[in-house]
Amino acid sequence: MARNHHLSKSILDAGWSTFRQYLTYKAESAGREVAFVDPAYTSRSCSACGAMFQDFDLSTRWVTCACGLSLDRDRNAALNILRRAGYHRVGHTRAG
Repeated sequence: MARNHHLSKSILDAGWSTFRQYLTYKAESAGREVAFVDPAYTSRSCSACGAMFQDFDLSTRWVTCACGLSLDRDRNAALNILRRAGYHRVGHTRAG
């Protein structure tokens, strides 16, 4: 049914919604918290200063910024996601 271009967006959105509800339910039952963040530009922006990387595409595996940051693009994205979720440093508790 997802191949039907009239229904595919609704079907796929419903799947993510169900997954999100189930994930939230399981986290609550385990005494955990789930933080949903907007993933837009998490790879493309510097996790240290917030600057946007120029000439960035899917083949870019290592990012270097003028502020001195130099690391793998996936680790940079993970640090940005943690910050958006309210974690200021890895290994520390959430703020507020």
